[in-house]
Amino acid sequence: MLTQTTDSSVTTHQSDPANRARLRWRSRRGLLENDLILTRFLDAHEETLSDDEVDALTRLLDLADRPLMDLILARAEPEGEIDLPHVRALVARLRQA
Repeated sequence: MLTQTTDSSVTTHQSDPANRARLRWRSRRGLLENDLILTRFLDAHEETLSDDEVDALTRLLDLADRPLMDLILARAEPEGEIDLPHVRALVARLRQA
């Protein structure tokens, strides 16, 4: 998730506090289990997430709570638009959290 700034330099997720705050806010879920897992994961790894990992997490956060929980608990695997190597890698990390 790269963004252009007005001076034509590229900023990453890690260098933009607004992007980091937005990602943390989106991680707050209606389903308590998702909320706890995602919050703990971000507490431990937010500062070291790569842009690919941020993209993967953003894609996962677009899911409804139940499908997201099914992925985290290994009751389902990424399919369709989220069946991407970097999404699968992040799902594996979330399952270990």
